[in-house]
Amino acid sequence: MKIVIIEDEAYAADALESMVLELRTETLVLKTLESIEESVEWFSIHARPDLIFCDIHLSDGNSFEIFKQTEIQSPIIFTTAYNEYAIEAFRVNSIDYLLKPIEKEELAKALRKYEDLKQVNLSHEIQNLQELLKTTAVEKPQTEKKSRFMIKSGQSIKTISSEKVAYFLAEEGVVLIVTFEGKRFVVNYTLDQLDVMLDSEIFFRANRQLITNITAVKEVSPYFKGRLHLALEPPLAGDQIISSSKASAFKEWLDL
Repeated sequence: MKIVIIEDEAYAADALESMVLELRTETLVLKTLESIEESVEWFSIHARPDLIFCDIHLSDGNSFEIFKQTEIQSPIIFTTAYNEYAIEAFRVNSIDYLLKPIEKEELAKALRKYEDLKQVNLSHEIQNLQELLKTTAVEKPQTEKKSRFMIKSGQSIKTISSEKVAYFLAEEGVVLIVTFEGKRFVVNYTLDQLDVMLDSEIFFRANRQLITNITAVKEVSPYFKGRLHLALEPPLAGDQIISSSKASAFKEWLDL
């Protein structure tokens, strides 16, 4: 496993490196980076590592600036003394968020999570390749829709099947899965991406903020100027409106 450590405190970087090497003796530390500027320069000319450990507060600013300035596809484990950046961290390939001082047991869990996800991704790549070869052989388009989502729940990764999703909601810069039980989870897709991926017989793009499951629609009522008002289950704060241009397609989708 090849890793990069982004940390501006030498003692913290050394302690983390020692702990990782103790847990995974085959690990190769490619580089320890101390600033945003140094990190952007290094990642722009080097191949990506298998895993990145990254502090958030660096000497020249917030480390999220690194990922705005250069494209990094490697999974990231954030290490920080602050707990308020978890959602922002999740948007940039974060697989875990460890609070300092880092405990060996928590680091071990994070490494196992990385290894589990790596295995899952490898299996998906093999499956996707097999499907691609199969599709090419029979010259048939791929029509399978997304049936499950991997989401972060606390310190773990779990899957949620599409049938358990009441609706997808864009809110405060993130997209949320809202289940029929009323639970909310951040999902790493935009509504535009989801609109293509989901089964159109089950899900409908109601407006710019909402994609709803047909089962979640409890009541539809006329609204001003040919629009429609939705009542959903679980309830959603604020008026959910179908525009007049979408009203006919929505009624047809509901078989009204």
